[in-house]
Amino acid sequence: MMPLSDANRRALNWLAIAIAAFVMLQLLAPILMPFILAAVLAYVWQPLVRLLTRKFMPRTVAVVVVLVLEALLILLMLLALLPLFIKEFRMLSEQLPGILDKLNTTLAPWLSQHMGVKVAFDSASIKAAATAAIASSEGLGVKVINSLRLGGLGLLGLITNLVLTPVLQFFLMRDWEDMHVRIDDLIPRGWHDRVSNFAREADEALGQYLHGQILVILVMSAFYSLGLWIAGLEFFLPIGVITGILVFIPYVGAAIGFLLATLAAVLQFQELPGVFWVWIVFGLGQALEGNFITPKLVGERIGLHPVAVIFALLAFGQLFGFAGLLVALPSSAVLLVALRKLRASYLDSELYKR
Repeated sequence: MMPLSDANRRALNWLAIAIAAFVMLQLLAPILMPFILAAVLAYVWQPLVRLLTRKFMPRTVAVVVVLVLEALLILLMLLALLPLFIKEFRMLSEQLPGILDKLNTTLAPWLSQHMGVKVAFDSASIKAAATAAIASSEGLGVKVINSLRLGGLGLLGLITNLVLTPVLQFFLMRDWEDMHVRIDDLIPRGWHDRVSNFAREADEALGQYLHGQILVILVMSAFYSLGLWIAGLEFFLPIGVITGILVFIPYVGAAIGFLLATLAAVLQFQELPGVFWVWIVFGLGQALEGNFITPKLVGERIGLHPVAVIFALLAFGQLFGFAGLLVALPSSAVLLVALRKLRASYLDSELYKR
């Protein structure tokens, strides 16, 4: 057995460290959400923090200003959402008897004729079913307690994430430059130039991704708002903007917007043609965003083929859950830079030239 050279031994050591880090990340995936979200938000807001700092504003004050701005944007979105939900719930309670009558005259006969299922839709039976579900075996209180035990998927985990994320984001943004210097000091001096060049290229790729994602959000917000306005939906603007903003969460964002628009259309039009036009808008939006907008504005900016984009979303989602979906494309951009470096090294190696 040939003895390992120093270079090979160092490479194996770094490979072992990388594998251990990957395994650790996978084991800690259930608690990573607030850290990943805070890191992503801190990175996104860094240019504005630097700009405010250059304007002779202390860094801590600049970070607070940015967090306040972020909170205001979230508040504006909530203010756009709340009237929508309040009016939809009120309209639902008012129109539920009429909707049930239509179901009894249209859907119930079809189910009975084609599927042999006899069903009657009435508010009394729905109320009884809801009461029975609440009073079932474990009871509502036990169910709520059990839901709190679900960690990141339960109410307790949600509240924890909402509290932790801005706290973590504050410290990350405040100490960003110091952390950068400390990490830079830990890089082996022999690798410093290569690692610095790699980090610079990765930062450029991430910047291109973020710019592309912002363009996707703007384009899709405008598309859904205009399309729903043409379809005659009353709440076209808040639903269009919300759906456009949520496109950065693959599948989930579009599903939320689709459900909101469908409910609003059912309550407003009370006829299938009106709902059908809303569905057409979302079908066209999904086709446009999935096949053209995102691959062109995001995928091409980071050099990822549309197939690679889909694979990255599925792979990171499988490995790290919902947190993986948030960082799938940014992480793929960094990985792509690493693969380009490896390809260049391989093409320059004796193994390839032989």
